[in-house]
Amino acid sequence: MEVAPAPLREPRMFAEGHNTPQTAALVLGAMEHGVELVLLNSRLTPGERAVQRESIAAIPPAGEPAAVLFTSGTTGTPKAARLARDNLEANARAANEVLEVEGRSRFLCVLPLFHVGGLGILFRCQLAGATVLLHERFDPQAVARDLRERATHASLVTSTLARVLEQGAAFPPAIVAVGGGPVPGPLLERARKAGLRVVQTWGMTETCSMATCERPRDADGVTAGPPLPGFDVVVEGGEVLVRGPAVMRGYLGGPPIEGRFFRTGDLGELDARGRLIVHARRSDLIVSGGENVYPAEVEAALLEHPAVREAAVLPASDERWGQVGLAYVVTTASDEELRDFLRTRLAMYKVPARFVRLRELPRNAAGKVDRAGLLAGNPAP
Repeated sequence: MEVAPAPLREPRMFAEGHNTPQTAALVLGAMEHGVELVLLNSRLTPGERAVQRESIAAIPPAGEPAAVLFTSGTTGTPKAARLARDNLEANARAANEVLEVEGRSRFLCVLPLFHVGGLGILFRCQLAGATVLLHERFDPQAVARDLRERATHASLVTSTLARVLEQGAAFPPAIVAVGGGPVPGPLLERARKAGLRVVQTWGMTETCSMATCERPRDADGVTAGPPLPGFDVVVEGGEVLVRGPAVMRGYLGGPPIEGRFFRTGDLGELDARGRLIVHARRSDLIVSGGENVYPAEVEAALLEHPAVREAAVLPASDERWGQVGLAYVVTTASDEELRDFLRTRLAMYKVPARFVRLRELPRNAAGKVDRAGLLAGNPAP
């Protein structure tokens, strides 16, 4: 990818991560000039982006080239992960080895550059001297065209893979890495029959993208694959822990990782061959079309509505998106009124697909909402 990095002088800069050559040049320029670049999600409302900026305003830059990406915690409070240049490049080297990316490769990028998935593609191609086929947004027809005509690699999520397969039944053998949750067996079979070499992956912002990945020559769709070279992945008490040079420096304002195992909060196990099987992304996380939705954040927004007394948001299965949000509410407001209210405060993908009204939310002995009880009787959307 040939993008001339512009000279930068500020120790910390903010930018909305639109999928444009200008954003790519800004990222690479920041790495060359020792800048900490904070990439903001362009799909968020101005108010949401302002909260993110304010949350790190008092935290000084670290004085090294880094990308900062936000990832919400279980409380809904934004966390800013500092991904240093050497973290990003360590992940890119390992991913290139596994995905067989080299100078002649053409890597299709439809994932946003403000997401670690899109950012990872940029660094893989920069290191390998490969070409990035950068799309401004996901268009299934355009993606299918590039996969037929020139792409050797792509990164997709389950919902986008399904939409691409609707565009045709045959493709050249591009390697397609799929993250954001397990790929349903029938969809995986369709993709492979169409000629795509699909590999399942697992990773997160804090690991600079994928930390495990199936090997293209040994992919069976049963697991998320073994760790990438340089990664240590272990399971302790059912929780997935990861360590390696691609693990972030730490959260801004928090303690450094410094080579320790990072506790991901994801639940899983390792099979006899050391391949990771992920059972749950995080106990409260909704993964909708590859986007992370944290119920606590949506609940807090719902409770700002004067007619909402109580709210609990849980995941529900969805054929198209994998999961969607299902909101249990104690309210007199209509569905449309709630949706209109939320759309001014949250990105569209965070707005629940359905609202269920209850007289009161069930609670346990400690007075907390009984989420397990709600999930047990959770109707399909």
